[in-house]
Amino acid sequence: MTRALLLFLVAAVSLAFGGSAFAQSMTLCRAKPALLELGAALPIARKAMTERKLLRIIALGSSTTAGYGVSNPSFAFPTQLRIGLEKALPGIDIEVINRGIGGQDVEEMAARMRTEMEGNPASLVIWQTGTNAAIRQMPLDKFDTTLRAGLKLGKSLGADFVLMNLQYVPAVVAAPDKEAYENIMASAARDFSAGLFRRYDIMRSWYEDGMPYAQFVQLDGLHLNDFGQKCIGRLLTRSILNALTGP
Repeated sequence: MTRALLLFLVAAVSLAFGGSAFAQSMTLCRAKPALLELGAALPIARKAMTERKLLRIIALGSSTTAGYGVSNPSFAFPTQLRIGLEKALPGIDIEVINRGIGGQDVEEMAARMRTEMEGNPASLVIWQTGTNAAIRQMPLDKFDTTLRAGLKLGKSLGADFVLMNLQYVPAVVAAPDKEAYENIMASAARDFSAGLFRRYDIMRSWYEDGMPYAQFVQLDGLHLNDFGQKCIGRLLTRSILNALTGP
């Protein structure tokens, strides 16, 4: 058993026997402003808002996007994103289409990219990937090539992209080369003028600032719990709003 997993289990037991209120306290949901910068202006999404008063988003991903294990479907980050954008952008029709399929990796998501985007023409795609690749130790060159091919195809179909990178959880922390997958995603985002939502660094800052894993991770040491999902959804909302409404 890794040290990270052992610490997680200890914290989980502690929360289970008296910390449930703490576990769900959204006052702990925060991130430094620099970590919320996407690094892209999302011009296609901006244009859709201005000219059509419509912002349609596809959330493409695996079990995290699908909302695996949350106690209420509304806690899943795509729904939290829709709720937050609707509050912040009155007069704009907001649609967030959840296309998360549990267990999928970058290859399977890239393979269904065209079908998902042509079936639901969107101006913005949030692509959550990397965690399964790191845990399964997909060859780095294959991950890089597949990710870039998916971005190239997706951009050609007329949408802005935001990559959501790995999550900082015990199952990922125990994986070798985890930072290499993170670096590949950052490089691909720059090369394709895509935004990068730095989930890995945001969640690592939670842990390094004293938040136990059990505050934001389910007992399996991999999937986000209610707090983790809601907080990521709220922080992602802030990142996207900053990109859409900033200079």
